[in-house]
Amino acid sequence: MGNVIATYLVKGDKNLSQRAESIALGLTIGTWTDLPQLEKEQLIKHKGEVVRVGEKDGDGIIVISYPALNFSPDLPAILTTVFGKLSLDGEIKLIDLVFSEDLLRHFPGPSYGIGGIRKLTGVRDRPLLMSIFKGVIGKPLDELVLQMKQQALGGVDFVKDDEILFENDLTPLEERVPAMKKVLDETAEETGKRTRYAVNLTGRTFGLKDKAKRAIELGADALLFNVFTYGLDSLESLAEDPGITVPIMAHPSFSGAIAGSSSYGLSYSLLLGKLLRIAGADFSLFPSPYGSVALERKEALATATALTETSSLRETFPVPSAGIHPGLVPLLIKDFGINSVINAGGGIHGHPGGAWAGGKAFRDAVHAVLSDKSLEDAAEESEELKAALTKWGMAEAVR
Repeated sequence: MGNVIATYLVKGDKNLSQRAESIALGLTIGTWTDLPQLEKEQLIKHKGEVVRVGEKDGDGIIVISYPALNFSPDLPAILTTVFGKLSLDGEIKLIDLVFSEDLLRHFPGPSYGIGGIRKLTGVRDRPLLMSIFKGVIGKPLDELVLQMKQQALGGVDFVKDDEILFENDLTPLEERVPAMKKVLDETAEETGKRTRYAVNLTGRTFGLKDKAKRAIELGADALLFNVFTYGLDSLESLAEDPGITVPIMAHPSFSGAIAGSSSYGLSYSLLLGKLLRIAGADFSLFPSPYGSVALERKEALATATALTETSSLRETFPVPSAGIHPGLVPLLIKDFGINSVINAGGGIHGHPGGAWAGGKAFRDAVHAVLSDKSLEDAAEESEELKAALTKWGMAEAVR
């Protein structure tokens, strides 16, 4: 059943070879040198193997291969094997995992992926545009309806719930989803374009599947999921359920507690990239390199690469988020390409002309970049883009 190869970054360890062998044994058979020959012959196929040790930027790199014979083919078992008790053992960070193809076949990957979502939306030649409900806690349903209408009139492809919008008396799922479907159907008749609604899936873990299916019955076009408070295995169980027939957006909330340190935890590119793709996310939201809550550009690009590089799994849409405004569109497209989602909250709702104008400003900016036009030239023909650039400026040349 193959293997999984783990790469670790280690700080402050002078004897990497000894540390590597200790990890390989400690996370598999426990000991080796003192075993009798017969027992060695029995256990050799279970033994972790050091692939290499080295250095990178002054830190140690350890690469170990773990036989898939040691664990069941699920992410909890794999993560426990390669980093369970090891995560408690000093300054060590799990930065990558490579799954053998026979092991990877046990995981669903995205149900839609980039290709399926492009087919669903009919948008094939540009980044998708998504906006976010803002300031909805304590607001009645009619205010959410108004927000949704304004966002849809701006031409966005998706509108997602805020990740902190949970079940509540003012906007319960049973009322919110039909109301959003109604306004989006009406707006589509007016504009000729159907915006899609991603509903925040919340509640107790063992009720998530039923709640997801109910949201879909009510008219949800996609599901937003706080995967790191529920767990990767919960995402996988949703993605592989044939009754859950809409794309799933994975939100990065709580991921900073797992990947935020340079010395401990997991790398963002592994956590928000490869593992989310393996577990079945169709979209992965992660901090952009540009906003106030930002990833280093190298890490953000590595995350996007992990979501889209060649694999037997479908590609997951990268969604660089936080601090996004129309003046950043040239950078976003240069860094992440057209197979990405431009996701904006304040950059749409904060537009001087309102959310519909914010959406149009983004669409005009995207059109300009893909037409090899400068944003300044495009703004001469778009009052909405001009107002956005006046408010937020441009970042075309920023590096």
